[in-house]
Amino acid sequence: MAAAAPDPFAKFKEAQREGWSSFGPVEIMTTPPAAKLVKFAQVKAGQRVLDVGCGTGVVAITAARRGAKASGLDLTPALLERARENASLAGVEVDFIEGDAEALPYPDGAFDVVLSQFGHMFAPRPAVVTREMLRVLKSGGRIAFSTWPPEHFIGRMFALVARNLPPPPAGTEPPAPPPLWGDPNIIRERLGTGVTDLQFARDTMVAPALSIAHFRAAQEKTIGPLTRLVASLQNDPAKLVKLRTEFEAMAGDVYEDNAIHAPFLMTRATKA
Repeated sequence: MAAAAPDPFAKFKEAQREGWSSFGPVEIMTTPPAAKLVKFAQVKAGQRVLDVGCGTGVVAITAARRGAKASGLDLTPALLERARENASLAGVEVDFIEGDAEALPYPDGAFDVVLSQFGHMFAPRPAVVTREMLRVLKSGGRIAFSTWPPEHFIGRMFALVARNLPPPPAGTEPPAPPPLWGDPNIIRERLGTGVTDLQFARDTMVAPALSIAHFRAAQEKTIGPLTRLVASLQNDPAKLVKLRTEFEAMAGDVYEDNAIHAPFLMTRATKA
């Protein structure tokens, strides 16, 4: 049997693994949307549920509290450690493991429901992660995920970060932009004939912040790509000021009543 080809995104994934290690505090914002996704996915007691890119486990734990047999997978050990602590406090059992969304370590058709909240969208190859999520989903099972539309604040923020990062080395394939997963037309193309009964819904994440500058500072400490970008600009103060000015201007468009209001898209479909 031939050896597997090396992963062209191995270094990119290693940077993600490390970069997202400080994401833990953001769970205070992502916990309410987790309940909305689990409800939208119609998770029921006894179902086998996988949370892809589970982070601190807010979706998997919410599903487990509904009586589901939940599993969660993430690249980042620090987030999985927090997820296990969260599950223990919630009094539920969830099988959390370290792994790659593009190479899910589960057999075909292992789950009744496959979920992802702002997670699988960061996998560099949409075709690969889509194939894997559908592979481990049983026929007639549901796939559901939450993503950031490119036209709204979080999608625009990631586009701002991407514009300011150095280009990938010559001859290498760039990772797909995560916010494209927030475009219903692109989602239709990516899921294709592998699903039926494709449904969309929209909601808003509310992130408390005493000021726009407070929010920007918190994001710089917790959002992996932004954290790396800010660190890379420490010796270029003019460019750093420009980045922060643009960030705060965008955030100002969605800041009201001491909170950032960030719209997101939910997708649900049935595996054909």
